[in-house]
Amino acid sequence: MSTAAPRTAGPDHLWSVDEHLDDILATVRPLEPIELQLLDAQGCVLVEDVTVPVSLPPFDNSSMDGYAVRVADVAGASEKYPAALEVVGDVAAGQADLLRVGPGQAVRIMTGAPLPPGAETVVPVEWTDGGLGEGPVTGMRAGGLSPEGATGQVLVYRPAGARAHVRAKGSDVRAGDRALEAGTVLGPPQISLLAAIGRGSVRVHPRPRVVVLSTGSELVQPDEELRAGQIYDSNSFSLTACARDAGAIAYRVGAVADDADTLRGTIEDQLVRADLVVTTGGVSVGAYDVVREALSSVGDEDEPGSGIDFRKLAMQPGKPQGFGSIGPEHTPLLALPGNPVSSYVSFELFARPAIRTLMGLTDVHRPRKRVTLTAGGALTSPKGRRQFLRGRYADGEVTPVGGAGSHLVAALAQANALIVVPEDVESVAPGTDVEVILLG
Repeated sequence: MSTAAPRTAGPDHLWSVDEHLDDILATVRPLEPIELQLLDAQGCVLVEDVTVPVSLPPFDNSSMDGYAVRVADVAGASEKYPAALEVVGDVAAGQADLLRVGPGQAVRIMTGAPLPPGAETVVPVEWTDGGLGEGPVTGMRAGGLSPEGATGQVLVYRPAGARAHVRAKGSDVRAGDRALEAGTVLGPPQISLLAAIGRGSVRVHPRPRVVVLSTGSELVQPDEELRAGQIYDSNSFSLTACARDAGAIAYRVGAVADDADTLRGTIEDQLVRADLVVTTGGVSVGAYDVVREALSSVGDEDEPGSGIDFRKLAMQPGKPQGFGSIGPEHTPLLALPGNPVSSYVSFELFARPAIRTLMGLTDVHRPRKRVTLTAGGALTSPKGRRQFLRGRYADGEVTPVGGAGSHLVAALAQANALIVVPEDVESVAPGTDVEVILLG
């Protein structure tokens, strides 16, 4: 499978943010490569370089509707003294049998059509009379080119230099060039290039499948009626959206009641479609912290290091965390706290890098910047905890949004950055440079 054994520590050990993240990234492995058809590979990461088998374009072709001619035949052409050329035929895109252009001759040519032998340049139709000059004419019309065949005469009013309006063979990429390198994420432009060079499938790390579920008997699904003591389940929606944003195929299971057997059964049922499981809620030490109760003893005795390790981290929000593996394939599982801001921040710090690692990416972290803090008063932070505050970043400055409470979802919706306050800092004054993690 895609995991190694996570580290363990004593129950009283206070993990740093970096220790916990390092343990996750040292444990999770990229998913095994598979061959996928192009559209199925969108969003996936290439595992090998792709070499161009045939030059693009594969032949010299016209970038304009016009006439393929010899340079000498249109040299000195002007409105007063146009060059009169014999039109001996035409060539359309996809045509294989090509007429040769001799002295004093022209071949009508369409955009994308191969440059016929003997021709040295293309004169746009706008520089001509459209084939309405003196002499017998068929298939021509003023201001453009008709789809029918053409013979007769064309008047050219401007000269054209060698290979004007000609797309040269291999001017995009040449046979043998590297089109895409291993590690590239396949978006629409990359899919387009692969199709253009004739590749119908590629070898990639597949997008990881992430199962998200929240816990709590008090949770109600949106659109349902709230009763006394109930709240809407926002975490499973938030984290499923986060997983998709990270590049995963995400499945939202929804809320599971506070029953250990039910939770274990639900997770076991979901393992068939999971490369990573993310739970939210129930990881503390309360009487109803069902995730901790359900998963503390799921390890395989024959597999040292399997099971879920529940930890305390020196961070705010998000002190209680769980990490390990579950099931016969040792599927990695991240157990995040249940408060909405805590779960979101924890996902960004730990689950998102895990997903990006499963994808086979090397740069798995959100970008960070040093910016200036703007606020009405000093920010305070608990000593010994790394705090992550919501902020609004723009033009080199960040403004705190909302307070430090881990339930403030409305403030989170206004934030586009996390303000990082280090463990050894208890107060940050306005005007101070701070580190921010940019979201999105």
